[in-house]
Amino acid sequence: MKHYHYIFTGSGLSALMTVYEMIVSDKFQDKSILLIDQDPKKSNDRTWCFWDDTSMFDSILSKKWDYALFANENFQRNLDLKHYQYKMLRGLDFYNMIFDLISKNKNIHFAHKKVIHFQEFDDYCEVNTSANGLEESYRCDKIFNSIFNPELVKKQSEYPLLQQHFIGWFIKSKEAVFNPNAATFMDFSVEQRGNTRFMYILPTSSTEALLEYTLFSADLLATEEYETEIQKYIQKLGITDYEIVEKEQGNIPMTCYKFWKHNTKNIINIGSAGGWTKASTGFTFKNVTKKSKALVNFLQNENDASTSVNTSFTKFHKMSKFWLYDLLFIDVLHKNNELGSKIFSSLFKKGNPTMIFKFLDEETTLWEDVVIMSKCPSLPFLKALFRRFINFKMFDN
Repeated sequence: MKHYHYIFTGSGLSALMTVYEMIVSDKFQDKSILLIDQDPKKSNDRTWCFWDDTSMFDSILSKKWDYALFANENFQRNLDLKHYQYKMLRGLDFYNMIFDLISKNKNIHFAHKKVIHFQEFDDYCEVNTSANGLEESYRCDKIFNSIFNPELVKKQSEYPLLQQHFIGWFIKSKEAVFNPNAATFMDFSVEQRGNTRFMYILPTSSTEALLEYTLFSADLLATEEYETEIQKYIQKLGITDYEIVEKEQGNIPMTCYKFWKHNTKNIINIGSAGGWTKASTGFTFKNVTKKSKALVNFLQNENDASTSVNTSFTKFHKMSKFWLYDLLFIDVLHKNNELGSKIFSSLFKKGNPTMIFKFLDEETTLWEDVVIMSKCPSLPFLKALFRRFINFKMFDN
């Protein structure tokens, strides 16, 4: 049975980003690495967007904006992002870049198979796979698992589960209605219907844009409901003639469930499976870039100078104040899902956009946190805090 140092079960964003950080660190060339996934990553299955003040992945970006628009039914505000830029990256462009890099490293391999089971034994881990009716097993020192198990969250009630779910159309219109210099970060002017619902627009020219109808809520909609709302919004923009170039859809878990509790000495859950998604927004890309870099640094710092792998993944996670902020936010939206527009509008109506993005990136000081949170309606959060405060398990790491 083939034995590897590291096996990645799943080859999504978190796995590929972690492998990327391993490669650029130049510290893992002596480690054999295997990625296992039944998806060969040959199509554009998603679009990632993130705000950033560096040149990270600029060479493969589809578009970047210096300005963004926030709106609801009563007002709209153009946000000057200052030193930040809002950036769009197509999944396929990212996959191609990473796999091209992987192809130049003979210690990294890819198996186009379905992972059906994995487990840890005393001195090794084992991954069982299936492809074309044939089963095969691999052994390794450590497993990085990015296969999300929704049942972990669904079978408990302490940490609510919301979902950022959406359908997006990339369209070309006859009418030049888009401002290619500004992305629409959130437009809550759409009918809320008791939920948190908004349109998200990423224009690449005056006649081309990706429009996504997005919800933060517990339950998904029927496909036609998303698409009907996109059609209505297109009409509201004054577009009468357009073609749909591409469609995408997604469903991102938003929860503060303690996924890290399932990490063991030699198995770590990463990506959504490890709670790497920013719970309060569903934004994943920027969080994963930080977590993957921290994980690779952790491996480097904890390993000794020999070729053995002795790091315990139970030591990786560190609790932060932002987990508590996200927990209260999810609690509020779970109990009163219609408050989303009010909360985000209170932040963006007069708040400093760069400080808000810094806050969402979990980089603010405690005083900056207070300044930002003081703009939100306080009563729902105080009620959520009280409900949590009487449950001391909230603070159990």
